Amino acid sequence: MLKWLLALPFAAFILFNAYVYGNIITYRAVAPHQSAFMSMRMSEFRDAGKAVALDYRWVPYHAVSTNLKKALIASEDAKFAEHGGFDWSGIQSAIKRNEKSGKVRAGGSTISQQLAKNLFLNDSRSYIRKAEEAAITAMLEATTDKDRIFALYLNVIEWAPGVFGAEAASQHFYQKSADKLSRQQAAQLAARVPRPLYYAANPRDRALRNKTNIILRRMGSAELPDTE
Repeated sequence: MLKWLLALPFAAFILFNAYVYGNIITYRAVAPHQSAFMSMRMSEFRDAGKAVALDYRWVPYHAVSTNLKKALIASEDAKFAEHGGFDWSGIQSAIKRNEKSGKVRAGGSTISQQLAKNLFLNDSRSYIRKAEEAAITAMLEATTDKDRIFALYLNVIEWAPGVFGAEAASQHFYQKSADKLSRQQAAQLAARVPRPLYYAANPRDRALRNKTNIILRRMGSAELPDTE
């Protein structure tokens, strides 16, 4: 009995990662029906008694404005086109900040790591969850082209209560399709990504304007992944 109890966590880990791997292979050609993060967030709204509808609209990679792609690269992961899923210098900086604060606050997460979390994990902050995130990120990078990773990311990001993905966000904030976004609008959307619910409730926050301006200055040097 003791051996079985000790083996259960290991077996659960293997089964979960087998499930993840199978889904990653599927997502190379098929859009996710819904991400784990979407399910978690919508459950939170229901538990809080909030009537929030899910707005998730998948669009292909080419149907998202280059402006938004460059804005997100500039804001979230400047080395996305060249790294293998992990920005080691960013991770080292995040570890130092966490040690200084005594809490797991910064993650140094790349776009690939954020996608791993959104598709399969929750929003908890722990080193165990970061380890699982790293394993999923490695699987993503080993099996999936960069442009497909970016396409998945663009379609599952949270931008406001119930609003997920570039197309839903573009329609929600600007009443236009995602391929029509201007540089200013794209930068404004990218600036919301780290704190979407906060900025939805505080749209006039000065930090949002400041970050938008920083992103606009960096967009010119943003490098997109090669597409076939």
